[in-house]
Amino acid sequence: MLMPAGSGDLYEKRKGVYPKAVDGFYRRLKWAIMAVTLIVYWGTPWLRWDRGPYAPDQAVLIDLAHRRFYMFAIEIWPHEFYYVAGLLIMAGIGLFLLTSAVGRAWCGYACPQTVWTDLFQHVERFIDGDRNAQIRLSHAPWNAAKLARRMAKWTIWLAIAFATGGAWIFYFADAPTLQHQYWTGTAAPVAYATTALLTATTLLLGGFMREQVCIYMCPWPRIQTAMLDEKSLVVTYKEWRGEKRGSVKKAQANPDQFGDCIDCNQCVAVCPTGIDIRDGAQVGCITCALCIDACDKVMAQVGRPRGLIDYCTQDDADRERQGGAPRPALRTLLRPRTIAYLTIWVGIGAAMLFMLTARTRIDISAQQDRNPIFVRLSDGAIRNAYTVKLRNMEARPRPMEVRVEGLDGARLWTDAMAREQADTRIMTSVPPDSVARLRIFIAAPASGPPRQDFSFTVRATDREGGGDREPARFERP
Repeated sequence: MLMPAGSGDLYEKRKGVYPKAVDGFYRRLKWAIMAVTLIVYWGTPWLRWDRGPYAPDQAVLIDLAHRRFYMFAIEIWPHEFYYVAGLLIMAGIGLFLLTSAVGRAWCGYACPQTVWTDLFQHVERFIDGDRNAQIRLSHAPWNAAKLARRMAKWTIWLAIAFATGGAWIFYFADAPTLQHQYWTGTAAPVAYATTALLTATTLLLGGFMREQVCIYMCPWPRIQTAMLDEKSLVVTYKEWRGEKRGSVKKAQANPDQFGDCIDCNQCVAVCPTGIDIRDGAQVGCITCALCIDACDKVMAQVGRPRGLIDYCTQDDADRERQGGAPRPALRTLLRPRTIAYLTIWVGIGAAMLFMLTARTRIDISAQQDRNPIFVRLSDGAIRNAYTVKLRNMEARPRPMEVRVEGLDGARLWTDAMAREQADTRIMTSVPPDSVARLRIFIAAPASGPPRQDFSFTVRATDREGGGDREPARFERP
């Protein structure tokens, strides 16, 4: 509908959200998840993992300089990026599974925006007081006391944001070394720039924008609407039990006219996004379930059964409205959609695990020189040249032997050798965690097809063994 000029703003002005403190099962669960996620985020770069003298000992490291990704005993090379892609796919399917089963549980408990916003709100509550005190302070005129509280709160927020941005850079370099370089001013400029950028965004998004990120900026709530159905567990207000709303006195005077909801608005007061769950499903609900804790506490105080606001599927809501009993939780979670997601998730994980355990740690690749394609030698033999790369993905040097198969009478030598030293094999050693480049010449009898397929083979000559094979082609006149 078109609005006449001057009739109003296109966007509603933001209303401040001041969540009230609450205690209960879901609040304690959020505390536990917050503690785990923050410890993992801030602590992971400092974990050590012994990979031997030739590899970094940081447990989780994204080594961009050497193009490696280390995660405990796993090392991913650039040509193995499909493992990273597999992890991203698993993360996406895991979100699909979680959303189909229990709604926006990721948003309510483990999303970084939720975790840091929750942390900032606890700091705010510690400095400014609980909900009512925060509202009074917000509307109070600026004076020395208000300025002191604001400066104290913002300083702590800035410290948390700085620790957040600073921790991120430690995933890309040895943490103790980078920390020393950072504070002595010798770190790379990108380290300072990254810290500044992430500090600013953490402070802005977690401290000031808060619920606006979840409601307006994040695309995930819109995507989830296509993934929820009548069998998904979501936070639900049971209006058939709660309506008509009224105070305890009114309900006692007219018990047949009022429901269990006493219209105390505690569910609204504790909501971190400021919505009223009694209005039904809405994009602002992040399924944190704090409204359940608040409502259960009120129901206990007024002597009414818990569960007026609860995790519930639409099917169970309809069944309970008609007087039936809800289904067991296991039957709610295990249904065709969630089983399909779980099967795909487990299948991808099992395939990646099998590939990791079965992969070879030695690799060979060969590229034939095209100018010239071949050279006729003085003894009549035909020579081809190849650039061969030997990859050693172990954290120790490996002695290797290179041969050819399927090319009778072939002799090999490198550009560091004389032709008189040509042999049926080439012995070399590849440094740890690196790629050795060899220019190999092959001489073979002139009698034979113009194009003959053969294979380069590489084999480690130490006791651990292992090897690889690379197809190639020999060209003749």
